[in-house]
Amino acid sequence: METFADRIDGAWEWWSAAIEESQEGRWVRDAVERQVLADIVAATNALHGGRPAPFTEDPWQVRIGRIANWAGVLRLAARAGGWALQPVVGRSPAQRAGMAELLSGIYAVGEQGELWMKQLLNGVLPPEGDVAKAEGFLTGPGSIEDLELFFYD
Repeated sequence: METFADRIDGAWEWWSAAIEESQEGRWVRDAVERQVLADIVAATNALHGGRPAPFTEDPWQVRIGRIANWAGVLRLAARAGGWALQPVVGRSPAQRAGMAELLSGIYAVGEQGELWMKQLLNGVLPPEGDVAKAEGFLTGPGSIEDLELFFYD
């Protein structure tokens, strides 16, 4: 059975593979990829006011909603660019990782947010530590929120 730990580990692996390909010069983003990433950043502004994750003072619906919003944004981005989102748990990214792998890694965390939101609507709270890890993956220094800083192209 898939766990959140498996999902976040896979997300980091796929994200790291794509960033490494870019930093090593094997993946140079084109104009569409640059614009899609800029649009993702604009659409997923966490509105945290500079506060670091975890956002424990915010209501559960807000915290999980921030995470879940990424899933829809990434589905739209993948569709717009013609990239296929892939499951990351238990799978290695392609040798020549690029935009599809980057989006798939991030999507794994957003998709978890959607699952948590369904549970929350049924009165089931997700594990606090898992939500904090997802928030840390998506926001703050060294996170997806800083994505553009990892590209040298």
